[in-house]
Amino acid sequence: MKSPVILSRRQFVRTLGAAALTAPFVTRNLLAVPPSTVLRHASFGASGMAWSDIQAICSNPFVKLVAVAEVDLGRITEVKAMFPDVKVYQDWRELLDKEGKNIDSVNVSTPDHLHAPIALSAMQLGKHVYCEKPLAHDLHETRVLSEFAREKKLITQMGIQIHSQKVYRQAVALVQGGAIGKIKEVHTWSNKKWGAIGAPPVTADAVLDGFAWDLWLGGCPARPFVGEGYYHPGNWRRRLDFGTGTFGDMGCHIFDPVFESLALTAPISLRSEGPAPDAWNWAINANIRYVFPGTNFTAAPTIAVTWYDGDNRPPKEILALVAEPAPVQQKTSPSKRPVDPLDQGSIFIGTEGVLHVPHVATPRLFPLEKFRDYALPQIQGTHHWSDWAEACVGGRGKPSAGFDYSGPLTEAVLLGSVAVRFPQTTLEWNSERLQFTNEKAANTFVGRSYRKGWDVAGL
Repeated sequence: MKSPVILSRRQFVRTLGAAALTAPFVTRNLLAVPPSTVLRHASFGASGMAWSDIQAICSNPFVKLVAVAEVDLGRITEVKAMFPDVKVYQDWRELLDKEGKNIDSVNVSTPDHLHAPIALSAMQLGKHVYCEKPLAHDLHETRVLSEFAREKKLITQMGIQIHSQKVYRQAVALVQGGAIGKIKEVHTWSNKKWGAIGAPPVTADAVLDGFAWDLWLGGCPARPFVGEGYYHPGNWRRRLDFGTGTFGDMGCHIFDPVFESLALTAPISLRSEGPAPDAWNWAINANIRYVFPGTNFTAAPTIAVTWYDGDNRPPKEILALVAEPAPVQQKTSPSKRPVDPLDQGSIFIGTEGVLHVPHVATPRLFPLEKFRDYALPQIQGTHHWSDWAEACVGGRGKPSAGFDYSGPLTEAVLLGSVAVRFPQTTLEWNSERLQFTNEKAANTFVGRSYRKGWDVAGL
């Protein structure tokens, strides 16, 4: 992705290099005993987050990159330099058709709207899949991917790499260990602004040399290409047909420790108090309140989890609970300006205290006077990509963010993408039926149709 997650992309690529053994989030030796099996791998996407995923996966000595599919041939320089023998395709369908017998696994690191068609097509050929977040663009697509992976017993992982990092694992352990008692409510947020207002320009621009615009559109309705980055390579996240806004982009990351630590299932209801998207773009400044069934870790039979993005933040009285100065291990921007720990993260309010989980930094317990000498759990992180790659060769362990976990997490996130279309309306959700029970119009946005010639059986 264009936005930084753990490190900026340049920092990530520079640090990871060919070995990926010295990156700060890798806290164990990589494969003390490498498997004898070669994992023949293909990547859908060759630049941006795909390039980072390629390097991380192929840092394992048993992985061989066989092929990549990249619609923009102007963005394959790095992958060809490091893997000069890799086969390059523009059409992902052609790669699967010609290389299906030569590969064992794939990563899907494309814009959101292509995740489900590519991932399902690969799984239908028996390939193990590492898919970037969100798992799919729509709820129905997400459910299909989760069920198919489970049915075929394929090894899967979603690209929420902080899930495997020490700081998020510590947050989960703190909640489940009862450090702040039972949880009464959670507030979670991101300062990103993947939204816009207004129709795209009416004039068509010349398509970039080497860029297959129609392949990039995939199953979405045809439209003229607009240059200057309106869609490609990053601003597709703002557009309804291609991305999932700030919530889809960051929700799967920031909701993750909330979802796992509380052992949440599907929400009962949700309500958006923020602006609705227009006909083309996601809005910003979301405010979405979920109500989930209670669990062993919550203080009541239900629990509210509220999301904010853009300029929105939790109420001042909530932020005041974690307002005392505290040293935080925090990434820095390219300008070296420290990132505010209140830019992105979560606040858990418990019966015995408060937990602040910045994104991405060491969790903090409040009030400080009570928890000053509290020892954080001694948990080490793992290599998110290698956990998956190792499992693909001889079943060496199980990835922690397989589609059995990340599918329900993504569904919870994408419900927010429906709720924002119906402001000030409480939507009641039946997960088993994959339907809203009180607002039939909302069911229109559970799935979508594909333009002719781009259908994938099963979606």
